[in-house]
Amino acid sequence: MSPGHIDVAVLAGQACPVSEVLDHVSGKWSIGIIAAAAQRPVRFAELERALTGISRRMLTLKLRQLERDGLLIRTVYPTVPPRVEYTLTDMALELHETLQTLKGWAVRHRDSVAAARTAYDANR
Repeated sequence: MSPGHIDVAVLAGQACPVSEVLDHVSGKWSIGIIAAAAQRPVRFAELERALTGISRRMLTLKLRQLERDGLLIRTVYPTVPPRVEYTLTDMALELHETLQTLKGWAVRHRDSVAAARTAYDANR
């Protein structure tokens, strides 16, 4: 193997855990849940109202996934009916800050991206 050779299999193996985590947190529903729960604990019905278009099943699946990934804490209060709240973990709060930074970058550069797309398309 030459010194300049890149072993794609090694890179793919290193990227796999990163890709898996990004797949879980980069979808619109996951980002919406994280954004909604960033300020305070939220209940299922609040999330359902905040995330227009999400089905109850998809919301349930995403909440379980985020809880399993260590991003949400599900707290059940012993009331009748039971009250359930979802709170972001410290790790998720850090992710929310990162998402806010990414959002700022996107807002600052959206005109440049649009101009680049127009120039690219014009040359095709």
